[in-house]
Amino acid sequence: MIRSLLILAAYLLSFTLHAADAGDGKLRIIVFGAHPDDAEYKAGGSAVKWARQGHHVKLVSVTNGDIGHWKEAGGPLALRRAAEVAACAKKLGVTSQVLDIHDGELVPSLEYRKLLTRVIREWKADIVIAPRPWDYHPDHRYVGVLIQDAAFMVAVPFIVPDVPPLKKNPVFLYSSDGFQKPYPFTPDIAVSVDDSFDQKLDGIHELTSQHYEGGANGSEEHVKSVPPASDEAGRRAWLKRRWGARQGSEADKYRELLIKLYGEERGKAVKYAETFEICEYGRRPSLEEIKKLFPFYDAK
Repeated sequence: MIRSLLILAAYLLSFTLHAADAGDGKLRIIVFGAHPDDAEYKAGGSAVKWARQGHHVKLVSVTNGDIGHWKEAGGPLALRRAAEVAACAKKLGVTSQVLDIHDGELVPSLEYRKLLTRVIREWKADIVIAPRPWDYHPDHRYVGVLIQDAAFMVAVPFIVPDVPPLKKNPVFLYSSDGFQKPYPFTPDIAVSVDDSFDQKLDGIHELTSQHYEGGANGSEEHVKSVPPASDEAGRRAWLKRRWGARQGSEADKYRELLIKLYGEERGKAVKYAETFEICEYGRRPSLEEIKKLFPFYDAK
């Protein structure tokens, strides 16, 4: 009970701090990841592009990551990872939030459904991004389930009645993955992050416990394989190779969609991309609305 009250108090404070942003004509985007790194990895480049245009972006870690390391755990790790995503958010120009739920213990309960409904409403979201509910990690899966369940509830007045329901159901999107069953990720939206890629790297460079130390699957051997902390240029080059391959592969795989959205000349030239699939449980936008929600396609 005490923990629930503390969580509620934190959300009410967040709501107060950001209420002034509502109604300014700018988009409001919220991206959910299971752990303190997932939202940043999946949508960091797009987040930078929205933020540069003055839109409001929040990256939410649904669990606190307190077992997501091979050598550290518990409260000290949770605090460390919260500090990492806060530093990352500062570099990206966005807001971050870490919920006080233990890593590895997320379940698709009514309590957490209400919790995420509250978070979405407080942000007054136009766009909600989350993982699909099919993944190797139970926390990833259950974030997807919970956000799907919230996709209708955010507009229902008598659930979480202390926070006003959204007048318009947001567009709910899945972030990309490589899983094939029960069906493969099929994007409807592809964003060139060529012009935000380096800034995304500046942000995720702050997530030291994950890529440089390997997170839950790391080891002494992994740490030794990475340039040391004293060699920042070497670390950044190492990170760029890894993420360049990942975002480059995404651009190549979904080249036809990039051409459809950007036109042939620009679409063929995209080097790095982030992609998203529309969740049909939320609002189903037309192509015209997609281009308003992702106001990047007509920019030269």
